[in-house]
Amino acid sequence: MNLSSNNKTILIAPLNWGLGHATRCIPIIKALQENNYIPIIASDGIALELLKKEFPYIKTLKLPSYQIEYAKNGKDFKWKLLKNMPKMIQAIWNEKKKVNKWIKKYEIGGIISDNRLGVFSKKVPSVFITHQLNVMTGNTTWFTSKLHQNIIKKYAECWIPDFEEIPNLSGKLGHIKKPYFELKYIGPLSRMKKKETPKVYDLMVILSGPEPQRGLLEEKLKIEVQNYTGKVVFIKGIIERVQKKEQIENVTFYNFMNTRQLEKTFNESETVLCRSGYTTIMDLAKLEKKAFFIPTPGQYEQEYLAEKLKKEGLVPFANQEDFKIENLLEVANYKGLPHYETPIDWTILFGVFEQVKLPIS
Repeated sequence: MNLSSNNKTILIAPLNWGLGHATRCIPIIKALQENNYIPIIASDGIALELLKKEFPYIKTLKLPSYQIEYAKNGKDFKWKLLKNMPKMIQAIWNEKKKVNKWIKKYEIGGIISDNRLGVFSKKVPSVFITHQLNVMTGNTTWFTSKLHQNIIKKYAECWIPDFEEIPNLSGKLGHIKKPYFELKYIGPLSRMKKKETPKVYDLMVILSGPEPQRGLLEEKLKIEVQNYTGKVVFIKGIIERVQKKEQIENVTFYNFMNTRQLEKTFNESETVLCRSGYTTIMDLAKLEKKAFFIPTPGQYEQEYLAEKLKKEGLVPFANQEDFKIENLLEVANYKGLPHYETPIDWTILFGVFEQVKLPIS
């Protein structure tokens, strides 16, 4: 335990875009506690609700919603985001004002923002977490990437949850040739641990992401799994006050699971069917799982990651409209994600929040 922090309070704020940003902050929040820091969690929507369930005794604060919505048609995804841009900019402006008030009110000594663009202050050391130095938006990728990088450079450090060298998980998303700001590749982040356990389920279906695409995939897969002969656990990714369980023939449905339940279920499952979100990929790699991906329609990042991992012979994928349960037979022809062990020296990493930075060994 690092006792030099003097119980310094750190604000940690993940973006509410599905559950990935929130879940990958879980190991960071635990590490802050173990190293004698006092975390305060700030977010909105299902991301905040999930972290409240994981850390019921940690103070939480509500940030303005970015009001991120997916289009029903994947081709309209970028234009839907552009349409919502004024609301997003207003939310970013509002969260800036809130954060500055909170720094004084709660005596905050440092900030960790996971892709929340307004969670920053010049008054305290501020860190940005992202796996997207390049933000893929089709023919406007060059513009959105440069815009994102210019936001990142104002932070004291940018932590990238990946390996710096090849092989890595994020590819060109998380790597640029000539960085002009402070980057630290900290290794993949996962709240999961690999355990040897008897197999209970042949297939684990786990959904995530903003509506309406999460719901559209749920309805499609509910029909498809009726044609699957093995034992299935189906986690809808809907965060509610009470956990619900429903058994329909060979399929066990849950609205959500906490980390302990998810870890157990992942380890007990032979194959995972899910989105190709980056946090999910980090979890699957930590657990050394075979999977099949259905990228969110129109989300360039997930499409790129699915194509990258298929090209490397690791995980197959199908477009949402084309997927059939028979596609899962392809999994046998792929290696699955490789296991990794990358212990993080949190004492060194959290040195950014101290007046004198600790040297990097």
